[in-house]
Amino acid sequence: MEKNIKRKKVLFIDMDGVLVDFAKAIDISFDNNPSYKTKYENEPDLIPDIFKDPPPMPGAIEAVSKLVESGKYNMFIATTASWDNKEASMHKIAWIKKYFHNIFRKKVVITHRKDQLIGDYLIDDREANGAIDFKGELLQFGWAYEKQEWNKYKNWKEILDKLL
Repeated sequence: MEKNIKRKKVLFIDMDGVLVDFAKAIDISFDNNPSYKTKYENEPDLIPDIFKDPPPMPGAIEAVSKLVESGKYNMFIATTASWDNKEASMHKIAWIKKYFHNIFRKKVVITHRKDQLIGDYLIDDREANGAIDFKGELLQFGWAYEKQEWNKYKNWKEILDKLL
């Protein structure tokens, strides 16, 4: 007799602007180092230690816990690390360990090609790096700074309303 096994949906979550309050990290860095504003205004990914310990987005840690507890998803982090900031990947992994412990152990994808990911959902604040061409459903989150407008899902409550 064959068991009816339901497959968990695959959920990818971006970091910067979704899990991490990257805009706040930039503001803090510029406040602490005024000379950085001129030097890195157009390339904030290159600010020294910008990915080392940025604050989480409001509600992000709690929302991920609720998604994990639901048991509905096989969850991964899909993030892009600056090609020219040699510490970015290392700092992002350290951040994930700090806030999520082992939830995402060996479940992190660092890529500039999110269109190559195979899954059901991608939560991302941008369309860049292939997110717009993700083969599943792109859940556009938070503030779209390039367009200067809100995405469809403004906060984690709205994402949870969609996914739970």
